[in-house]
Amino acid sequence: MVLIFDIGNTNVKAAVFDGETLVNEWRISTDISRTGDEYFSILHPLFRSANLDFKMITDALLSSVVPALIGPFINVCVNLIGKKPVIIEPSIYDKLPVKLPPTAVYEIGTDLLCDAVEAWCRYKMPCIIADFGTALSFTAVDKNGCIAGVAIAPGIKTAFNSLFANTAQIPAIPLEIPESSLGKNTVTAVQSGIVLGYKGLVEGMINRMKEDLCSETGCSKQDIKVIATGGLNSMLEPITNTFDFTDKELTIRGMLKILKAVNS
Repeated sequence: MVLIFDIGNTNVKAAVFDGETLVNEWRISTDISRTGDEYFSILHPLFRSANLDFKMITDALLSSVVPALIGPFINVCVNLIGKKPVIIEPSIYDKLPVKLPPTAVYEIGTDLLCDAVEAWCRYKMPCIIADFGTALSFTAVDKNGCIAGVAIAPGIKTAFNSLFANTAQIPAIPLEIPESSLGKNTVTAVQSGIVLGYKGLVEGMINRMKEDLCSETGCSKQDIKVIATGGLNSMLEPITNTFDFTDKELTIRGMLKILKAVNS
């Protein structure tokens, strides 16, 4: 079995795979002030409650977009399974099934790299991955499995929370799809601006990235697959047909493929 930690800006996802089967997964809040011992004290009871046999875990893999938490989670892995994890970092990139332009090696988030690996291995086609997290990111992969570029915007919930934090008269409201873009009160006006506004952002960005991917890499627009992942992709799915596939496990399954590539 394999233990995976995907450390994001908002949540840490822990997952255990037995072969290709996802055995269990957990989410806890990201907090850079916590030590490795504190994270261990949170995670260990969760794993125990799932009757997880730590002796069965042979490898661990760590992806982090929060550099300060790499050290603490190395300690977590050592305490849990008695060995350090493989860390997704530039030193292993030459073993991966996707390639990065030299200028992007130290720039791209490891979560986006995992998304690209899984999408490319699964479809073997040019693709664009929209990852709905703390940031809303778009990662384009060309017909040769090379990461062609990335676009990053504030995530839906990030924009939502920023609006509340910086305006005096807008209350906390549910993040839901409004019936019309013509808001009749504060609640529906904000829902229109955020939810329908992000629909336009996502559709516009994906269309533009398709055009640029075709002009810069020579692929055909109809061949480009669009995959949505991340915690909030379901918010837009009912009101757009821009996604060919939706998979909330895309990132962690990409991590599993990276571990296999490193160990092969």
